[in-house]
Amino acid sequence: MSADGKLEPAGGRVSVPVSEVRTIGLAVLNQAGCKPEIAQEVIDHLIDADLCGVESHGIFRAKQYADEYRRGYLNPHADPQVDAPRTSTLRIDGQGGIGIVAMGRAVDAGVEAAQAHGVAAIAVENIGHTGRLGDFGERAARAGCLFIACGGGARQNWRMVAPYGGSTGKLPTNPWCLGIPGGAQGPVVLDCATGQIAGGWIYAARQSDALLPEGAIIDAQGRPTRNPADFFDGGAILPKGGVLGYGLATMGELICDAMLGPAKVECNTFILMVDTTRYRGALALQEAAEEILADLRSCPPAPGFDAVQVPGEREQRRKAGRDHIEVPISIWNGLRHAAAEASVKG
Repeated sequence: MSADGKLEPAGGRVSVPVSEVRTIGLAVLNQAGCKPEIAQEVIDHLIDADLCGVESHGIFRAKQYADEYRRGYLNPHADPQVDAPRTSTLRIDGQGGIGIVAMGRAVDAGVEAAQAHGVAAIAVENIGHTGRLGDFGERAARAGCLFIACGGGARQNWRMVAPYGGSTGKLPTNPWCLGIPGGAQGPVVLDCATGQIAGGWIYAARQSDALLPEGAIIDAQGRPTRNPADFFDGGAILPKGGVLGYGLATMGELICDAMLGPAKVECNTFILMVDTTRYRGALALQEAAEEILADLRSCPPAPGFDAVQVPGEREQRRKAGRDHIEVPISIWNGLRHAAAEASVKG
């Protein structure tokens, strides 16, 4: 992977206008039976991830989702439902559809509940892939809420990450995300998988014939490797930060499986949202946050770094003013081919 976190595909990249990416992505999802309004929300989410530099959750996922719709893994007609919307304890039933839409509903319902009750605890269930959690953390923070979320469940189907000290996959990449209103530059968002690398990076690397960074995965014999094929041949992802990532992944599995119950499709997500104004006025919080963040940014950069950034800053700077996405050529050709097939079948 390159210094900015992107894959280095063997065939290079092509710069594509966002408008063209959107057109191609919508064609791929619509042909698979996805409702137009859902397809629009999903593709816009994937484009935003690519613009932020989070390629693991970007437009390459469109073909994955289309395949999941066609084979019945995802319900293309799902309309997520909010249970008990007038309380502080909510359940979102994703109806077996894509998790991106259900998570959007969860944030909307959670903001309303947190503003009414001070806090909201939300279970998001019966869903497929949830996309980039940082997007939802930022949306909640912009509404004045502290956002804490973790995903997990269905480890029997997603044995991807080895426990600390282990050599085979046992856990999903169970992500955690925290978002909070920040200083003058907006929300501060921490979004990370508990594996050393998100699973999406491995799939994207395989599709674009790219190598993975050192220290991310091991092969079936527990040996370090950079070849994504070794992961699919019985390998595993290492836990992020060793025991820290393993511990967070285990907590995510306990919260989202033992507490919420078995995942019906791909995962469950648990969210806590707090109305930050119950503790401190919005302006006072912003000023205090800015003092903390300015102090961090003032730290002299270490060799090899240009500056110290705070969580979420890199993503927001990357997408500012961008209207093109640098897509691996192999992935873009695959999307165009799928869209062309959709046009013929349509």
